Amino acid sequence: MNIVKRFWTAFILLAAVFSVLQYGGRWVMFLFLQAVIIAALVEFYGLARRRHLHPRTGTGIFLVLLLGASFIVKGLTLELALFFGLLGVGLDYLIVSRTIETAVQATESITVTLFGAVYIGFTLDFLIPLRETYGSAYIYFLMAVIFLADTGAFFIGKAIGRHPMTPIASPHKTWEGAAGGLLFAGLAAWAARTVFLPEIALGEAIATGLSVSIVAQISDPLESLFKRAAGVKDSSNALPGHGGFLDRIDSLLFAVPFFYFLVRYLWNPAG
Repeated sequence: MNIVKRFWTAFILLAAVFSVLQYGGRWVMFLFLQAVIIAALVEFYGLARRRHLHPRTGTGIFLVLLLGASFIVKGLTLELALFFGLLGVGLDYLIVSRTIETAVQATESITVTLFGAVYIGFTLDFLIPLRETYGSAYIYFLMAVIFLADTGAFFIGKAIGRHPMTPIASPHKTWEGAAGGLLFAGLAAWAARTVFLPEIALGEAIATGLSVSIVAQISDPLESLFKRAAGVKDSSNALPGHGGFLDRIDSLLFAVPFFYFLVRYLWNPAG
């Protein structure tokens, strides 16, 4: 592993994310997020093609943009976006199904196309209402918890890990590492709460950090399972030293909406 290459890639990514969150307007945030989502979606469809599935990339991009727009365009509800997205997907497959063979492929193609769009686009889009309703500090808190928990899980798992947690999806992930991740998540939540969200009760912040870490540790090996099924180590080599975009956001996919719902319904800071 090239540590220097990995460091500079991480530095550039973090600088871009910080600049958008701290200084970018709502449309800058939207466009940046959609670019990341589309890059990860293309990688996901590439994994599917390695298993001889046939997702429709253009249709999937159309669907994620429509779903994403529902988070920022006034009057375009998620229900409307989902309906017209499904209508567009159905129309596309009616047009391309010109033979029995393509019709047979349609079911698996529709499933992979829709799943990829919802799995990556719908989930990550919750960063938009999280920032617009509660502010960037909440995203900083979330990222600190997830990334430090990942770091703790890696080092503790490498040092004392003996019992595999998800042997098929990710053989190197252990229960000892998962416990270390939870420990680091609690410490990260304490530190991030002190820096970014001092108005939140300490116990509430730590409990949230632990809960988010558990969800992230479900989200991460799920993406690893897709890669294992495709027979690859990384979703792509787009990010030197880090694999692909999907590899970088895998822990966030379930954790972002989960954290948003916790903030909205349990923390309820606006109320």
